[in-house]
Amino acid sequence: MEFIIGIILGIIALIIISLIMRKQVYDAVDRLESWKLDIMNRNVSAQLRRIKSLNLSGETQERFESWKERWEFILAKDLPEIEEYLFDAEGAADKFRFSTAKHTLRKIDQNLQTIEKDIEKILIELDELVESEESSRKEVEYIEPTIRTLKKNIAQNRFQFGKAEVRFEVELDELDEGLEQYNELVDTGNYTEAKELVDTLKARLEQLEIEIEEFPEIYRICKQELPSQIDDLYAGIKEMKESGFRIEHLGFEKELQGYQQRLLDCVNSLEKGQSSEVKELTVEIEERIQEMYQLLEKEAIAKNYMETKVSGYGQSIQEIAASFDETKNEVERLKYTYYFDDQDMEKFLALEKNITQLQKVYEEVRVGLEEKETPYSELRDILELGLNKLNEIVEEHNDFKTSVNNLRKDEIEAKEKLTDIREQINNTHRKINKSNIPGVPSFIWNSMDEALEKSNQVLISLEKSPLDISEVRKSLESAKAAVDLLMEKTDVMLDQAYLTEQVIQYANRYRSMYPLLAAKLSEAETLFRNYEYEVALEQAARALEEVEPGALKRIEENQLILK
Repeated sequence: MEFIIGIILGIIALIIISLIMRKQVYDAVDRLESWKLDIMNRNVSAQLRRIKSLNLSGETQERFESWKERWEFILAKDLPEIEEYLFDAEGAADKFRFSTAKHTLRKIDQNLQTIEKDIEKILIELDELVESEESSRKEVEYIEPTIRTLKKNIAQNRFQFGKAEVRFEVELDELDEGLEQYNELVDTGNYTEAKELVDTLKARLEQLEIEIEEFPEIYRICKQELPSQIDDLYAGIKEMKESGFRIEHLGFEKELQGYQQRLLDCVNSLEKGQSSEVKELTVEIEERIQEMYQLLEKEAIAKNYMETKVSGYGQSIQEIAASFDETKNEVERLKYTYYFDDQDMEKFLALEKNITQLQKVYEEVRVGLEEKETPYSELRDILELGLNKLNEIVEEHNDFKTSVNNLRKDEIEAKEKLTDIREQINNTHRKINKSNIPGVPSFIWNSMDEALEKSNQVLISLEKSPLDISEVRKSLESAKAAVDLLMEKTDVMLDQAYLTEQVIQYANRYRSMYPLLAAKLSEAETLFRNYEYEVALEQAARALEEVEPGALKRIEENQLILK
């Protein structure tokens, strides 16, 4: 029983699948049928009738017949065949021959695709032909009046074109002939070829229009303007030579002759229609002429510069040389009195060498001016370098003279400082003698001896011949440091001695009450009498602070007030 039910269910499933597949075939047939009907209803014939506005002959006639024949074949042959294929597909589906039906449907689809492409090609080619005719007609409407305008322009301004007038007229006549050929192609229906011809004519006309528009200006520049500028430049060069300017080295005359010949060649090339390099040449010549004027102007300015500066330069060299000779004599004299270090002598010798070099530069400039061969611009460069160097040397010389003059000044100042140092030593000695201290510690006498010894060393340095001012400065610094240390130590020692006395006197009020304090004060007094003031102060102050804290500070403050 179950087996029978399974068979029945299988049969039902096959029937359902078959019905679904047949429905799919029917749907595909309906879709392709709609596509076929859409193609049949296309208004291709009406589109083809657009071409009847053109001349149906020649190429146009051939293409029209080809398109018409293909469309009629589609209607009469291709679409009926597709209709038969559709019936075959339906019949195969009815008989459940789905494989055959699908194969037929694929073939129908391919055929319809081919038909669509053919129709699209027909319409595209048709549009191209019609648009080609319209575009050509519009271009001709531009070309014809433009040719007439250009011919009129040439006729009214013949003098601006020279012999090139004939060439331009010939080319314009050739364009007219091209238009006649265009009309012949249109009359015979060869619109594609006519379009190509019109495009060529238009491109040539546009180029010719630019040439005709630019020609008068270029022609005028080559024939009149630049030759005139060259003539003016020739005249200017001649005048400058007669006025004494040195410009032979520039060699402009030969270069200008070359430009004159090239301009003549340019005029001939323009009249023959060969103008490809003329613009570049005119720009090159114009720029070079301006450059020549700048170089000539540079020579003129250089000549004026030399005439105004060279005499002053020579005078300045004489003055610096004379001034240096005085300095040199002064140095030779002072060498016996003062010592010059290596650095000073190097500066001195460098000055002498540089001044000699300046004199050579001046001589070179002077000879160049007399021989009248060296360009003024070159002489100016030499002179400017010399003037700059002269200013440097003058400054260096002044600095050196100042250093020489400072030798005496430094000697006098050193002697004055030595006097001050000795006076400070004497004052310190008097201060010690006036003090009421029991005696002077040995380290004070040692410091005083050292200060005296170093002050004597300064005197020895000052008495040397030649005098080495650097050595004097060093010995002065050493002596000054020794005196400062002596004065500092002396002041500290006296302050300690005075303060020790004050502390002991203040502490005596507690002496009878504190035996320990009395013993320490006695010890401090012994140290005080042995000149050990620092240790005595520490001993007395420590003992007093144990009895009366803060007493030392008050004593110090009172001592400061008394000072």
